[in-house]
Amino acid sequence: MPRRFIKWAAVAAALGALSLSAANQPQFGSAWSHNMTSAERGLPDFFSPETGSNILWSATLGTETHSTPVIAGGRIYVGTNNGNPRDPKHEGDRGVLMCFEEKTGRFLWQLVVPKREEDIFFDWPNSGISSTATVEGDRVYLVSNRGEVLCLDAKGMADGNDGPFREEGIYMTRIPPGTDPQHPPPMLSPGPTDADVIWKFDLTAGAGIWSHDAAHSSILIRGDHLYLNSGTGVDNTHKKIRTPDAPSLVVLDKHNGRLLARDYEGIAPNIFHSTWAGPSMGKVRGKAQIYFEGGNGFLYAFEPLAATPEKVVPIRKIWEFDFDPGAPKTNVHRFNSNRRESPSDFFGMPVVYENRLYLAGGGDIWWGKNEAWLKCLRADFDGSNPTNALLWEYPLQKHVMATPAVWKNLVFIPDCGRMFHCVDATTGKALWTHEIKGEAWASAFVADDKVYFGTRGGTFYVFAATAEKHLLNTIELVKPISATVTAANKVLYVATMNTLYAVGYRHE
Repeated sequence: MPRRFIKWAAVAAALGALSLSAANQPQFGSAWSHNMTSAERGLPDFFSPETGSNILWSATLGTETHSTPVIAGGRIYVGTNNGNPRDPKHEGDRGVLMCFEEKTGRFLWQLVVPKREEDIFFDWPNSGISSTATVEGDRVYLVSNRGEVLCLDAKGMADGNDGPFREEGIYMTRIPPGTDPQHPPPMLSPGPTDADVIWKFDLTAGAGIWSHDAAHSSILIRGDHLYLNSGTGVDNTHKKIRTPDAPSLVVLDKHNGRLLARDYEGIAPNIFHSTWAGPSMGKVRGKAQIYFEGGNGFLYAFEPLAATPEKVVPIRKIWEFDFDPGAPKTNVHRFNSNRRESPSDFFGMPVVYENRLYLAGGGDIWWGKNEAWLKCLRADFDGSNPTNALLWEYPLQKHVMATPAVWKNLVFIPDCGRMFHCVDATTGKALWTHEIKGEAWASAFVADDKVYFGTRGGTFYVFAATAEKHLLNTIELVKPISATVTAANKVLYVATMNTLYAVGYRHE
């Protein structure tokens, strides 16, 4: 895999509707907080693709899959590429969101999106759709590989074109650069296994951003509003921000995709690499706060919109917290490839748990220093004294892309230094560690008192979710793993680069 793509691909893994109960898993992580936990029970601690043990079904994906599966309404949605085409009319490199039937793994429909070709750094080859979908009712929300926020019909085209968007044929058709607009290529015709687009919003044209390596987000829904990171980043020289006034956090109307709000915090000029991390939400003294990790190494708390404005308004900042106070803050791109000194950035999301915030960050995996930390803050921080916000910090082995999983006063997190950590959630004290085979791009996922995660080396781990180390199983899946595990309705879903496995006990 090209090393430039690796920089951002883990976002979806470490990264994409509102219940902790054991049933659907309609977004990345649980509830608004994006904690990597589930109340599911009755899940196996072992499975084997070779023997079929505890494999309920498997489905072929593309050749690269960096998106975490989500489950809602009897369907499973997962982003991948077109390396194993499901429909011969869709040829070549494409971004793909596949939809399967939950019980059987039967393929239902797919969104197929041509790659951006103006600049290789906008949409890295073969990377597919890396964003994780968010599902609410019969609507699927997603950021495509082209940097477009899409609202899709959960049933696809099988029940017809619901509109108001009716240009799916044009949208699916690759138009090569330099094509004479008077002589466009033949348009594709949507079929029953194609996606039904309800509306789309182009972040580049509509919000003034420039994607780097690929567009990516996990969309947070609150009421009528969608909150998402913009994905804006450096240009192809990695030393310049194309649009220094671009937003990092945006809010759209979920009904029609209209831009409602954006941040005006001046984050963009000091983005070290890109805006990798999606937003999460918690409540402090009964009031909601949106938490957002900027590409400049700062954590922000914003006030959510109280109503739907008629024109674009600023998202009001409540406070900001400098995750890495000793890091450079200006002229940041002179530190590219410096493994000793650089700014910090974020890949995973902040997690809210019992009035505390847990977040992990540090030097960028490809462009920054090796240092990385897991930190815990007071969620009721008011911004007046940053030294009172930090409750503890814990040094990780090397670089981190995962979102923390907080479970019964324990925090579980793997890193890119090939180490898995269990930390006391109250004190930040290390309880145990375990050396793992390969870098961790995915987050750890806790369900049924077990911890599940896979590595880029293709090894899948199952630990007991306890303060003492108990390794229950290691399973060699051979293919690299970027996606975080998901569980729903007594089934565990594990995605490698090219296969989705439904893991569970057979009930006959």
